[in-house]
Amino acid sequence: MNLLPKSSREFGSVDYWERFFQQRGKRAFEWYGSYLELCGVLHKYIKPREKVLVIGCGNSELSEQLYDVGYQDIVNIDISEVVIKQMKERNASRRPQMSFLKMDMTQMEFPDASFQVVLDKGTLDAVLTDEEEKTLHQVDRMLAEVGRVLQVGGRYLCISLAQAHILKKAVGHFSREGWMVRVHQVANSQDQVLEAEPRFSLPVFAFIMTKFRPVPGSALQIFELCAQEQGKPVRLESAEQLAEAVRERQQYAWLCSQLYRKAGLGSVSLDLCDGDTGEPRYTLHVVDSPTVKPSRDNHFAIFIIPQGRETEWLFGMEEGRKQLAASAGFRRLITVALHRGQRYESMDSIQAELSARVMELAPAGVPAQQQVPFLSVGGDIGVRTVQHQDCSPLSGSYVVEDVQGDDKHYFRRLIFLSNRNVVQSEARLLKDVSHRGEVSSAHWWDPCGHGWYKTLSEQIVK
Repeated sequence: MNLLPKSSREFGSVDYWERFFQQRGKRAFEWYGSYLELCGVLHKYIKPREKVLVIGCGNSELSEQLYDVGYQDIVNIDISEVVIKQMKERNASRRPQMSFLKMDMTQMEFPDASFQVVLDKGTLDAVLTDEEEKTLHQVDRMLAEVGRVLQVGGRYLCISLAQAHILKKAVGHFSREGWMVRVHQVANSQDQVLEAEPRFSLPVFAFIMTKFRPVPGSALQIFELCAQEQGKPVRLESAEQLAEAVRERQQYAWLCSQLYRKAGLGSVSLDLCDGDTGEPRYTLHVVDSPTVKPSRDNHFAIFIIPQGRETEWLFGMEEGRKQLAASAGFRRLITVALHRGQRYESMDSIQAELSARVMELAPAGVPAQQQVPFLSVGGDIGVRTVQHQDCSPLSGSYVVEDVQGDDKHYFRRLIFLSNRNVVQSEARLLKDVSHRGEVSSAHWWDPCGHGWYKTLSEQIVK
């Protein structure tokens, strides 16, 4: 039975939805996730005593499940008479306070300011299928009606894939009206990531548009993004910045879905950044070893590279990482390089920080609740001390740092940050460098071919 429309335009057709629900029958159809997947964001932005309007309700069980946990003042509307009849019959005795009405959301019959929340799960996405004038006009009417029936302080909560044209339209409309705009990424459950094929390559987002009282002459616009790993929203300066932040999350989710589906995508690397500063904190390389025979315990592991050793061949070159992965005996190994300028407390704190993120890069077949091993050299995060940092008019920014090698000897390195994974010059320090300012004899190698020469560390670090 094929329920897909012949073209995207049919999503806006009453006849299409009548046929859809007649063929679908009474089986619930859940756009963009079930109640269990969405309840975190729904409970965050809807209070149990608030009056809620669900537009384009379909035969989703979402309203019923909200009702059953205490959200009982819910009105549902849909343009399909077939589905409204089904939902009335299904809920008449069990949920008497919840109502279902056949109604066009672009011409709603409710008085102004009737609701505190308008909930939309996939309806905007279904209507805004292109950017033709007729479609945009219909969406303008829909969003205007949403604004009309909401009270001041009320919220339009729209579950969406946040594709570029949809984000542009929704954010543009409500920001011009002076509403606060927040985009909240809906977290995927870890069980879904590990056990089943992801439903969408794109992540699901919730738009939370909060209606403010109009202020004449005010040009204040508020844009926020709340990513799933952050406890608080990040304020952004413009709609363009918000769109770019959403696009980055979508690209990351697409990469995760590709890594889940198949191994051996080639050289894959990505930076995980500090949530407060935006500076890179970890660089991850994904290395697959298809020749390793699969077993229950060798699907996946994480290797933490000690600070200062990321430039070594074994860790810094693709062939070296492949050799490391093969010798470790895992089908997928993720190497993690730690960045200079970032503070790391211990191996345990790094594991706690990375655990959720690296699991998003796991391949298919990792058993649920399996403990993924974190590996390193001697269980040590290494030592890196920046002694001097400056900018040269000839070579740009550079850093002089002390690092501890695998034999516990210290080395002083000169690194040009334009090529931060290449050691420009290196000297083994012959004395203890634990106290800054102590004179330490060193031999430096000049890579330009001028040979060895002797200097003093205090002449290098001023």
